[in-house]
Amino acid sequence: MDAIFHEKQPSGNMDDSGFFSIQVISNALRVWGLELMLFNSREYQRLMIDPINEKAFICNYKEHWFTVRKLGQQWFNLNSLLTGPELISDTYLALFLAQLQQEGYSIFVIRGNLPDCEAEQILGIMRVQQQQRPKLIGEDEAQGSSGQR
Repeated sequence: MDAIFHEKQPSGNMDDSGFFSIQVISNALRVWGLELMLFNSREYQRLMIDPINEKAFICNYKEHWFTVRKLGQQWFNLNSLLTGPELISDTYLALFLAQLQQEGYSIFVIRGNLPDCEAEQILGIMRVQQQQRPKLIGEDEAQGSSGQR
C-alpha cells in the first residue's frame, strides 16, 4: 500500500511532460563518467577555458533542455524546437552562449570524454556547410497564416 501511495506522489526530479531535473541529468551523465559544471560559476570561470575548447553544453530554460555539441570540429545547436541542427561557428559560439544567458538560460558544461557516436566519426573527416538556418518548428505556418489576409 505504501508503494502505491509513493508512486502517486509528484516528484521534483521529473514530471508528466518529460521534464527532468538537473540532478537526474547529472546522475545519468555520471554513469558515462561525465560531469556537469555551471558555465557561469566562479569555479568554471576561474579555469579560463575558451568555450570552443569544450565538447558540449546543456542549456535549460523553463523546463526545456537542449544541447550545444561539438561534432568533429564543428559546433551544433541541437535544440528540438528547431527543424534541424543549427551549425554554429567557433567565432559565434561564445556570443551564442552569452545570448542564451541574457535570455535567462542556465548553461552547464559537460566535462569528460563523451561516448563515441557515428556523427562524431563522420564529421571528424568532413565539414558541413549549412545553406539555410533551421527555423523554429511551426515558424513557417505562423508566417504563412499571418500573410494570407
